[in-house]
Amino acid sequence: QVQLVESGGGLVQAGGSLRLSCAASGGTFSNYKMGWFRQPPGKEREFVAAISRSGASTYYADSVKGRFTISRDNAKNTVYLQMNSLEPEDTAIYYCAADFSGSYRPTNQAHEYDYWGQGTRVTVSS
Repeated sequence: QVQLVESGGGLVQAGGSLRLSCAASGGTFSNYKMGWFRQPPGKEREFVAAISRSGASTYYADSVKGRFTISRDNAKNTVYLQMNSLEPEDTAIYYCAADFSGSYRPTNQAHEYDYWGQGTRVTVSS
């Protein structure tokens, strides 16, 4: 059983930065692709970013491309989401997720992910 725990959320002013972390336990971290999703208030969950097992391949939603960076440290069993130039529209609960499927490419499809964290709240004030 894989457990994922997010941290690093909080309140930040527009234009600011935050770095989210997601620590994994209970499995071999380098065996699964990782993704970040978010759920804004009153809206459905949406894809943010994903990364391959080695970290060599990444994939971003258009809304965050150029502002957010996903990375991973397989030695620390942790995936990160560096968020810069934050906007009020980035306000959401952010979730990390693990994908055990055999494909190489990271995916933006939530149903492909097997394990999810509890989420960390990010609030961006204007």
